[in-house]
Amino acid sequence: MAWYDEAIFYHIYPLGLTGAPKENSYEQQESRLNAVIPWISHIKEIGCNALYIGPLFESVGHGYETTDYRKLDSRLGTNEDLTNFVAECHRQGVRVILDGVFNHTGRDFFAFQDLKRNRENSPYKDWFCNVNFWGNNEYNDGFSYENWGGYNLLVKLNQRNPAVRDYICDVIRFWVKEFDIDGIRLDAADVLDFDYMKALRHVANEVKPDFWLMGEVIHGDYSRWVNEGTLHSVTNYQLHKALYSGHNDHNYFEIAHTVRRLYEMGGNGAQGLKLYNFVDNHDVERIHTKLNNKAHFAPVHVLLYTLPGIPSIYYGSEFGIEGRKEYGSDASLRPALNLADFADATEKNPCTSLIAALGKARQKVKAFSYGDYKELLLTTTQYAFSRNYDGVSALVTVNNDDGDFSMTIPAGNCSEYRGVLSGEVVSVCNGQISVTVKGNSGEVWLPADLMAEEPETAAKEAAAEEPKVVEPCVEEPEMNADVPEEKEMEAEKKNSVVDEEAEGESREDSVADEPEPVAVEESKAQVAEVQEEEVPKAPKSYEEMSIEELQEAILERMRRNGPITDQMKKDVRENVYHNSLLNWIRSFR
Repeated sequence: MAWYDEAIFYHIYPLGLTGAPKENSYEQQESRLNAVIPWISHIKEIGCNALYIGPLFESVGHGYETTDYRKLDSRLGTNEDLTNFVAECHRQGVRVILDGVFNHTGRDFFAFQDLKRNRENSPYKDWFCNVNFWGNNEYNDGFSYENWGGYNLLVKLNQRNPAVRDYICDVIRFWVKEFDIDGIRLDAADVLDFDYMKALRHVANEVKPDFWLMGEVIHGDYSRWVNEGTLHSVTNYQLHKALYSGHNDHNYFEIAHTVRRLYEMGGNGAQGLKLYNFVDNHDVERIHTKLNNKAHFAPVHVLLYTLPGIPSIYYGSEFGIEGRKEYGSDASLRPALNLADFADATEKNPCTSLIAALGKARQKVKAFSYGDYKELLLTTTQYAFSRNYDGVSALVTVNNDDGDFSMTIPAGNCSEYRGVLSGEVVSVCNGQISVTVKGNSGEVWLPADLMAEEPETAAKEAAAEEPKVVEPCVEEPEMNADVPEEKEMEAEKKNSVVDEEAEGESREDSVADEPEPVAVEESKAQVAEVQEEEVPKAPKSYEEMSIEELQEAILERMRRNGPITDQMKKDVRENVYHNSLLNWIRSFR
């Protein structure tokens, strides 16, 4: 077990947060980084124990066109300021990782400046990729070179050059010796040379116990990067996309499907891939902006904090601020903020109090860091799962529909559960709990004996209510969800067919949104209600239909909702489990 296994990250883009000038004149140092020190106690207050901050080093503009890897950006202060900042983070129990922009440099980087001066005679001409002295560029250098992302401002390093590798490895050693950092987030890791990353991992293992390497990867099989030889973790863009679109589309199938596929990438074990989970960052729009229904902020963050992986909050999003890409600029995603403007947010701002409560719950329960994942209930609008570790079973329930929803799900080996956000106490009856999840909300259910103190509520209304105690059951209740036994569930999962295509931002293909759900029987009243809404009304009840008839009924409902892709048809045809198809057809709104 390492510190990052139990990390809850806070992410700061320092040039934006501190309101630094957009361009660096290199003429005057201003210690803006010191203005971030008050944020450390705020980070702790909302339950975070790790900080990802960057880029920090000398650059000409947004920070990713590095001029000097060994000098804090003049707009942020001096190296001594950074040393003191990291020391204060450590004093308050917060680990620190920095941005490592090792794929490319800025044009003011010393080696590139030498190349401009000495051309073919420069000892650094092989430090950069595809330098062509017969070419030219918009800067009229009299030569061309390979860049990153189509921007000649970002000069691509030749990572296969041993001199470049040695230089960057020495930079990492310098950062640890000078600033005592705990890890590095590798920018653009999905285009880094794998041998280059192996060299960086070797240095990470050398400089400090549990030194963490996390990479920015958008799509693909994450296990290519996350392994003993390269990186400890990567950015989980697949789950990021699923979390917001799964709520906007009222489609928890997409989220559950993504989780299953990622779980399989890690070998279907609790100690598989420990991915860096997030709902927004400095490159994508704020989650509060992305959500069609702002009330979905709550279930989105319940899932962020409880699904497998390492959660991260981007500065300001805990207050529910907006941020949209405009005119090709990321400026509104990276605003200057004054912490004093958000005084008492944990008590007065429902978004902040929600995140603080989730952070404290995650710190308290090891199951969210080390536990296995088991899906318990799935429809388009409701989702429940458990995280189990060392005899403790934590339960999670979310609902993206406007109306309340009652469900009965398997529970752990305890007598009572208590909701982290509501304070409601429910009794375990016959190995299950029956709960009602309010519309557009979620809840984390923990064994009551783990919650000695009164929980903090995520909204003023919840805080004002007395905790509701459900009396122990005397006889078997009528349940609205009959979950199949474990062997049957495992057999279904083993034989399920899932789409292997990766998903993420605009650089990746979308995935099929309709995997097979776990078979869940509904109560007679719910079945009747769903069947009354079916158009046209089936001549048979769904229970009486054959597998082929259920498949046709599902496809018909899909056609009524919009165009059907070949992949959607394939998903339906390959699902040959009657209970699964039965639950699928009932899930349509």
